[in-house]
Amino acid sequence: MASELNLNVATPGRGSRDPRRSPEKREVKPKPLEMPVLKPLPVSIAFDMRNIQAISEIKSEIGYARAWIRLSLEKKVLSRHLKALLADDELLRGFYKRTAFLRSEDEREHFLLHLLSLNTADYYCFTNTYVNIVLPYRMVIFPSKRFSISTTTANVWTSVSGTLGEMGPISVPKNTLEFMFQHKNLGLVTNMHIGHDNSGVSPKWMIDYVLIRNEVTGHCVKFPCGRWLGRDIDDGSTERLLVGEPYIDGEECPADTRLKTPTRARSPSVPRKPYESRLTPSEIQEGLSDTVNKIVKYFFQSEKDRGSLTVLLCGDNGLVSALEQVFLFGFKSSRVFGKNIYLWDYFVKVQEVFGRKVTNEDFELIIVNDDSSESSEHVVNVSLYCELIRKISFYASSLGKDGKFQLFICLCAREHLLPRLPQIMANLDITREMYDDHSFLRNPDLLQDMVQVVLALDDYDIILKHSLTKGID
Repeated sequence: MASELNLNVATPGRGSRDPRRSPEKREVKPKPLEMPVLKPLPVSIAFDMRNIQAISEIKSEIGYARAWIRLSLEKKVLSRHLKALLADDELLRGFYKRTAFLRSEDEREHFLLHLLSLNTADYYCFTNTYVNIVLPYRMVIFPSKRFSISTTTANVWTSVSGTLGEMGPISVPKNTLEFMFQHKNLGLVTNMHIGHDNSGVSPKWMIDYVLIRNEVTGHCVKFPCGRWLGRDIDDGSTERLLVGEPYIDGEECPADTRLKTPTRARSPSVPRKPYESRLTPSEIQEGLSDTVNKIVKYFFQSEKDRGSLTVLLCGDNGLVSALEQVFLFGFKSSRVFGKNIYLWDYFVKVQEVFGRKVTNEDFELIIVNDDSSESSEHVVNVSLYCELIRKISFYASSLGKDGKFQLFICLCAREHLLPRLPQIMANLDITREMYDDHSFLRNPDLLQDMVQVVLALDDYDIILKHSLTKGID
């Protein structure tokens, strides 16, 4: 909400001067930026029953009962709801004989106590069972307080992905920070895109984070951002990929998110300052190894237990983050060039060098040994590298330089280029210009260790979601 000016003039009184007689201008202070508030969902039997009764796919009373139990178990309120129902003696007498299990108070207490222990685990028995139902979702956008800019003149859009599907881009209502949308069950929401068309007189927009809540199950996810959307600011991105983390306090989302913000997990859009690695080589190697191991384990899990590959690639401590640390180590950036140089700038320069060599059939630096079959493979990989850079520049023009680097790493993982390109790039003059001697690309031992780690991904086919690839085949 745009800042409003407080134009109320105080009534002159004893000890105060009439402002009309004062030559000094009165100080007009703007009201503080009003942030949206995500109100908690009702915690009641009636609220959950109304949501269950609204599911048209359920055709019987037994079906409604099962769905209600699944929902209550997933929301960790099954014991609480049943305790309220079983406390009604008149209701029990009407439906159960005197000898029934539920008519015994001691048995009832033991039963509810056992149910209470189920709250220690996370169950998604409702979400993963009713996969075809349409559910309501609420999205709340929290702009940064630092710049007192709550909205943008540009046309904002968003798309959301989950474990069960993706939602295509939808428009965000103008001058709105909170809105609802309905979609076929997305499962557990894992990542989202948010962007705009950079139109209007003031399109720049700094987003702190976004909350998305399933209005039936109550699952709430926070998507940290902390970066600008705008052409002439930050890295020039008008679109951000945000990776979510659970945002749950007890049984429901906090009533006032302004008062309590959980520890932030770093989405790929959250910047690092300064733009260079502060980690040691051994720490970077350990982080990369851990990330690759997680991805390998992902492919050994059953399909229903796998979770989101996008999170493993682009989330906090994901593959993109780990390789970013690899390429940042020893990267000269602004220390030498006097301006903010991004990793994407380096990869574009490499593409220009490769492009000239492929055009002129100058493969001297591309071929690293005398093996003709391996040399031919190097030429093919270099050509594919150049093609990927060109396609990213064309199809992902809305992404900033950090976003393009992220997309490039994901596509290289899909095309099995990660263990093959660094050795070729290490031989280029542009690499010697932009990297120190102790960097991974210029230290043969570090380079070989890095290649051996990412080589473990060669045995698996990494399938990327369409929303992540921008349609690049």
